[in-house]
Amino acid sequence: MRQYLYCESAGFVEKTEWQPNSWVNVVCPDQADFKFLTETLHVPQSFLDDVADTDERPRTEMEDNWLLTILRIPVPVHDAPDGIPFTTVPIGIMTNNDIIVSVCYYHTEMLPDFIEHTRRKNVFVRNKLDLILRLIYSSAVWFLKYLKQIYNDVNEAEKELERSIRNEDLLRMMRLQKTLVYFNTSIRGNEVMIGRLKSIFQDTDFLDVELMEDVLIELRQANSTVNIYSDILTGTMDAFASIISNNVNAIMKRMTSLSITLMIPTLIASFYGMNVDIHLDRFPHAFVAIVAASVLLSALTFIVFRRIKWF
Repeated sequence: MRQYLYCESAGFVEKTEWQPNSWVNVVCPDQADFKFLTETLHVPQSFLDDVADTDERPRTEMEDNWLLTILRIPVPVHDAPDGIPFTTVPIGIMTNNDIIVSVCYYHTEMLPDFIEHTRRKNVFVRNKLDLILRLIYSSAVWFLKYLKQIYNDVNEAEKELERSIRNEDLLRMMRLQKTLVYFNTSIRGNEVMIGRLKSIFQDTDFLDVELMEDVLIELRQANSTVNIYSDILTGTMDAFASIISNNVNAIMKRMTSLSITLMIPTLIASFYGMNVDIHLDRFPHAFVAIVAASVLLSALTFIVFRRIKWF
């Protein structure tokens, strides 16, 4: 699916066909989209292949007069095999004089929201660098939005663990920790991209220093939030790991104490069960006496263990 978006005073307006200096937004491209990009706009095929790589890192690349800028943006994951709630995917912005093309192989909430935001706030995008910077800014906003959801998930998992420590809750927190690692790597990569773009456009009229500073501030806030949540999650998992270890030690201590307590009557019964003279065969209440002695010794053992808090 592709859109032809032209920026006017009231934000991006969708057109029915491509015009110079308009933004071609391509999401989940099909064969018709590939044909339009490569044959009509002459976008390098290598750029499209690079963006298709799920693990592609934020970077820039020049080929002829084309500039490829790859960013990573957050997306929610539904029914993922590993259960990760959020991940990051690459989006490529390819520019060449009066051509601006963005390609993303995944459906995202960020791009429609960004387009609607420009209309709602009457944002005017002056040039291709403005568009790239505003997309980075929007990605930082969505990182922060998803981080709030992650924080709520962490709090919910903590409450579940306080009630009963289960493997499912610990695995849930581990998946959230993995998501934070993805977010942290992508945010830092996007932040590095700012410096590269600044060096590329520093001698042009495209550079808006104030906008670039705003983008850097938002990225640093997102990066700081990721680090804080990651530290909280790491500390929480370490604390619950210690609790689990202590619980296992307590259970093993009780089991050992119980085994020792039960071993005393078992030992007595073993002695008096031997086929030898025990000098009690003529005593009328020998069985009761042996049972009473076993119970008494077990009770004394229990009291001793209770005093040293092994029970």
